[in-house]
Amino acid sequence: MPLVLTLRESPSIPLEVDAVRVEIVREQTVDQVRATLIQHGNRREPLGEFFDVSGSASDDQQIVWAGDCSRVKRIGEKHSCGQMLIEGDAGMHLGAEMTDGEITVRGCAADWAGAEMRGGRLRIEGNAGNCLGAGYRGATRGMTGGEILVSGSAGDEVGTALRRGLIAVAGSVGHAAGFGMIAGSLMFFGDVGRHTGAGMKRGTITLFSIHCRAELLPSFHYACSDRPPFLAIYLRHLQQLGFALPNGCLDAHYDRYCGDLIELGKGEILVRRDE
Repeated sequence: MPLVLTLRESPSIPLEVDAVRVEIVREQTVDQVRATLIQHGNRREPLGEFFDVSGSASDDQQIVWAGDCSRVKRIGEKHSCGQMLIEGDAGMHLGAEMTDGEITVRGCAADWAGAEMRGGRLRIEGNAGNCLGAGYRGATRGMTGGEILVSGSAGDEVGTALRRGLIAVAGSVGHAAGFGMIAGSLMFFGDVGRHTGAGMKRGTITLFSIHCRAELLPSFHYACSDRPPFLAIYLRHLQQLGFALPNGCLDAHYDRYCGDLIELGKGEILVRRDE
């Protein structure tokens, strides 16, 4: 039986629960978990003041967050083992800097989900906010490993300064996706906003929707039309994880654009051809 944390009511002042981590609570009793100090505004208060606590993470290393957690920040920050399940929405900084394990959100996630992530897998079944998998302001690199899978849409600045790893979004994404991207892979299956790939040095951004009318920056130059073998590997991996793929994307051809030529220029944007 997992450790179940049920929020009694949505707080008017956001909570920060980065102190609740699988590797810690699996060694604790229910009373010790209740006594864990979390941030409530400018005060530190026991977790039990806001959550009902039951079960244990000692066997299956799993934490379940129940209730409306849209104002609960930093769930799974620096997550390094086991599993977390958020049964509803999650607040800002979900899974930020996580290194291993898996976090699943049944609802939507706010801004900065998976920020500077280093490993593991983050699955969001609803929508994600801005700065998904991005580096924090002033950081020289963002996400350096792991996978983020979003079944809905995402906001602006997805994968800013991405260094390594995979981000896949089934729906639309906002502006400046892949801004300052260093390496890694972004896979978008819906519409994209303006300035996609601006300032990218290396890495791959793939646009799979035949209805996507992306306006690429003039600093990206057409190179060729191709069917890259590595895409099939990624797509089959996503299929194995239950990620819904549009028809025909495995056999499609893609127009390749190299850029951003105002930077290193070794990146690429692959745009599915409407055949």
